[in-house]
Amino acid sequence: MRLEKKATVVSTSVAAILVIMKMTVGILSGSIAVLASAIDSFLDLTVSLFNYFALHNAEKDPDDKFHFGRSKLEPLAAVIEGTIISLSALFIFYEALMKITHNRATEYLFASIWVMIASFMITAFLVAFLNYVAKKTKNMVIRADALHYKTDLFSNGAVLVALGLISYTGEQLIDPLLGIGIAIYMIYSAFPIIKEGTLMLLDAAIPEEDIGKIIEIIELEPAITTYHDLKTRESGSHIFVSVHAVFNVSISLYDAHLISDRLEAKIRKIFEDKKTHILIHMDPYDDSEINVHEDIY
Repeated sequence: MRLEKKATVVSTSVAAILVIMKMTVGILSGSIAVLASAIDSFLDLTVSLFNYFALHNAEKDPDDKFHFGRSKLEPLAAVIEGTIISLSALFIFYEALMKITHNRATEYLFASIWVMIASFMITAFLVAFLNYVAKKTKNMVIRADALHYKTDLFSNGAVLVALGLISYTGEQLIDPLLGIGIAIYMIYSAFPIIKEGTLMLLDAAIPEEDIGKIIEIIELEPAITTYHDLKTRESGSHIFVSVHAVFNVSISLYDAHLISDRLEAKIRKIFEDKKTHILIHMDPYDDSEINVHEDIY
């Protein structure tokens, strides 16, 4: 088993343990902050399971059914994940408002504090491990997982501080107010995940900065007189680029092919952390105005 997959197995196991711990104490104590943290850990469990699934399936080679591979599993799951996070945040928000309205006291406060201390320590070790794997493998999925659990580390710390303040001051309002804050933070964090995943599913172009680098490489090639129909899209860890390059009509197909290979190598250097697929159409003249066929690459 690859180190990346081992990392997802570890993160999934840790998340499962944290869910059981927090959910049990959260339900018994009635603490919205602990319950919110438990739901957040459940989402971590879902994400870690998906990461394993994505690493296992998204990198499979194209076949007769999936000619371009399965890389869109990543953005599809990102949209689903972001939606689940948002719905869970709304549930936490509702529970916090209900606690404020009915003035329910937090019970088992001592047990809640110890659960959050254990959760903080376990998460800290997991973040350190995932950072180690991310640096060693340079895998973007693991790097994102490490960043996600790092935000959980701050959230766990905030819940721990809130429980300590409740224990010291006896003010029960701190718990639902923190729950509302966590809910707002979860929605705020989910929005860019949904946005990025949706843009990938809609085959949005890559950032303008990267397109500019591709254009610069093409324009610096003296054998190319002009170009048109430059199209790009991103799908998970894959970048797709297609362009019509216009060569002098007298150039041999062999030389045009060598130049195209050289351009592809330069473009791939822009996206060293991605798998880049480049299709260069070698045109003997500029057919941009009469070409009615659309690229599907």
